[in-house]
Amino acid sequence: MEWDEKMARVVAMRRESLGAIMVTEAAMAEVAPEAVRAALLTGIRRMGLACLGWNRAARQIQARVQCLRTWQPDADWPDLCDEVLMADLTWLEPYLTGISKADQLGRIDLATIFTTLLGWERQQQMAREAPETIIVPSGSKIRIDYRIGEPPLLAVRIQELFGLAETPAICGGTVPLLLHLLSPARRPIQVTTDLAGFWQRGYPEVKKELKGRYPKHYWPEDPLLAEPIRGVRRTNRSAA
Repeated sequence: MEWDEKMARVVAMRRESLGAIMVTEAAMAEVAPEAVRAALLTGIRRMGLACLGWNRAARQIQARVQCLRTWQPDADWPDLCDEVLMADLTWLEPYLTGISKADQLGRIDLATIFTTLLGWERQQQMAREAPETIIVPSGSKIRIDYRIGEPPLLAVRIQELFGLAETPAICGGTVPLLLHLLSPARRPIQVTTDLAGFWQRGYPEVKKELKGRYPKHYWPEDPLLAEPIRGVRRTNRSAA
């Protein structure tokens, strides 16, 4: 029973040898599941964690937990960094049943595994302190992009933040979001954690530059007194 690097799969062979000479070799019809898992784990260690079914959902849960470890060092959040996960694969073993090939590893749902590892109370705590999305003044629910070791990022069109005086923050208001303020075409025009400063100093220049380029969109004189909108408004008017 071994991991075959060339075939990228577990192989189970019965061999009969005379000294260094192999007399017969045949595939084994029945093998113990635990032996297959052990050989598969050997393969995973050789290939690295990249061979698993990573997707955005899994990476975001990992990043949210790792960020919370930094923001709340006394809260005893589990360590889900790649190095720790790779050092001890016991968390993965229960999900390897029926898998013997590298190309089958992609079907493992890591997001669900990580969520299960957290447990119900931790899941609820993560949803409160490091939410997956945030509702902006326009009513849109926008996904937060978590990055390990960096501020969480929120990419949002300027018009959807009209009326919001301060930068949104998470983790009990202690972690401000890094705002990527977007044009109507969803192109970044400003990156800031100081929304109040942007309204005061940056917005007049942005308005001057983009109003002619996007005349159908809303460019009020005072963004703090304006109604936040998702789409196009043909007339520029302020709402007190």
